[in-house]
Amino acid sequence: MTDVRTEFNIGTMHCRNRVWVASGTFGYGDECLDLVDVNKIGAIVTKSLSLKPRDGNPPPRIVETPGGMINSIGLANIGVDKFLEEKAPFLSSLETAVIVNIAASTVEEYRAVLERIEAGDCCHGYEINVSCPNVKEGGLSFGTNVRMTAEITRELRPLTDKPLIIKLTPNVTSVSEFARAVEKEGADAVSLINTLVGMAVDVKTRRPKISTTTGGLSGPAIRPVALAKVYEVVKSVSIPVIGIGGIACTNDALEFLITGAAAVEIGTANYINPGIAVGIAYGITDYCKDNKISDVQDLIGTLETDHTISVVKSWL
Repeated sequence: MTDVRTEFNIGTMHCRNRVWVASGTFGYGDECLDLVDVNKIGAIVTKSLSLKPRDGNPPPRIVETPGGMINSIGLANIGVDKFLEEKAPFLSSLETAVIVNIAASTVEEYRAVLERIEAGDCCHGYEINVSCPNVKEGGLSFGTNVRMTAEITRELRPLTDKPLIIKLTPNVTSVSEFARAVEKEGADAVSLINTLVGMAVDVKTRRPKISTTTGGLSGPAIRPVALAKVYEVVKSVSIPVIGIGGIACTNDALEFLITGAAAVEIGTANYINPGIAVGIAYGITDYCKDNKISDVQDLIGTLETDHTISVVKSWL
């Protein structure tokens, strides 16, 4: 076998392969031009965009942890106007898919940002970050309330024909409940997981290591949790599921694809190796060649489980 089909579509968006770079870990794509051929990535998910520029949280706002990192960047970004002026022309020139990640603190702000990007016609799809504080609800995260998450999806769906991907938080009791809710409201796909809540303490000063005390834990340490959440959601919805969480090599990505993810996003590992997404994409192709798989689609959801094994025995 010489050729493996790697390309696929989500709605109107065409991706050359199943490996994307996650929001917040690859800037807006132009920062990495000297380090990697961005046109070989399946899709670039931009840093989160809000209506107005945001400075984010005060430092320190990143700390390394065993098997990962905690961040509390605070959605720092250049705002939609500057994005359209400075970043959109470059992104529009790329051969790879571009997905704009949107963050907001009100439903009205989500709508305003998406409408501005739509008018600029500079992307192929949207990823909606619902792990944002809703200022009208006293700071409660949209992503931890099913009603709010569904409302955002319902409000945004009529505004675009491009794929609408809702990025789900793992910090809830049943993430599949949220996935079903957004599927019902017209989401084209869901991506998960966003970061887990984490914390680190400096024992010398007896103070938190980041300014906000807690932040988002990412990296290889969260991969088993992410994989389990993806497995839960894949069984609950019929729309594509994008797997995120601690992917750092080809085998990590393959675990998500075999479990049923339609694609994966590489996050924290980009800080170590900005070209890792391209390497993993090639690795998936090599795996398929070695296993006589002609289309990566034929690998998706091929997990074999024995549901007769009890929970107790599974730990042995």
